Amino acid sequence: MDRIIYLNNNKNLQALFGKYDQNLKLVEEELKVRVVRHEHGLKVTGDDQSVEKVSDLMDYLVSITDDGREVKRQDIVYAIELTKPGQGFDFKRLAKEKIEVYLRGGLVIPKTKGQIEYVEAIKKHDIVFAIGPAGTGKTYLAMAMAVNALKKGIVRRIILTRPAIEAGENLGFLPGDMVEKVLPYLRPLYDALYDMMEPDQVEQYTEQGIIEVAPLAFMRGRTLNDAFVILDEAQNSTPFQMKMFLTRLGFDSKTVITGDITQSDLPKGSSIGLVDAENVLRDTDGIKFVHLNGEDVVRHELVHRIIEAYARVDQQSDKNILS
Repeated sequence: MDRIIYLNNNKNLQALFGKYDQNLKLVEEELKVRVVRHEHGLKVTGDDQSVEKVSDLMDYLVSITDDGREVKRQDIVYAIELTKPGQGFDFKRLAKEKIEVYLRGGLVIPKTKGQIEYVEAIKKHDIVFAIGPAGTGKTYLAMAMAVNALKKGIVRRIILTRPAIEAGENLGFLPGDMVEKVLPYLRPLYDALYDMMEPDQVEQYTEQGIIEVAPLAFMRGRTLNDAFVILDEAQNSTPFQMKMFLTRLGFDSKTVITGDITQSDLPKGSSIGLVDAENVLRDTDGIKFVHLNGEDVVRHELVHRIIEAYARVDQQSDKNILS
């Protein structure tokens, strides 16, 4: 079957096709079709089902360029993976799964089934736990949702917190004011913020208290109203700290807790607050636990392979212990 996919030549086709048409070549490889440029757009040759999918895929990719972004390899790979039979997604739904962010006017798009479940959980629940390995978007997506909520006036401030225990350092001995002391521990959250907001705006909001950073220990005794609160690296919290933090939630607030239970810096043998919270709260109405895994990693392809390799070693170690 041959089909002509008509494209508006006034659009940025270079952003759609990629350098040297590399995106078109990837579509050919992934969907087993032949794609060539045509005076009106593209000519696609293949079986009926594949050609139809290329047409829907192009509509989705055009929506990305309409938002001012270039189409990247991972946009195509993850979109095709999500629309495979049994996944429950189509390209029209994916086009709607976009998170508006603030001044830079860009869009953050969840790229995996787990990430979409995570974003939907934040929309529907006031407390969400995201548990999974590095690279699964736990922190980045939480920050995007926080910035989006601030932009729309759903909350009045963003509060970022994290246990500050790495390397056994004590905050009291670190130089600088509170922000300067905590900044190294909250760097991943700030990195995400700077992707979504202008640096001057981040600094202004921090000075005004609209964006607040504080170590987890400083949450005690507070009630957090009209806020989007993110607790990052929660695998480094104790059960006592976790209970203290969860009971800070005030009116018109959302809380997202992120962590990787395989990378705790707590002393060996210590109870992990993130694990304890799931054991206690897994059946509590209004609280959602989302588990992300290697399939949700959206970093370099090697990160996915590294996570899988370590998982195999851990499984083998468990078997050796049991035997």
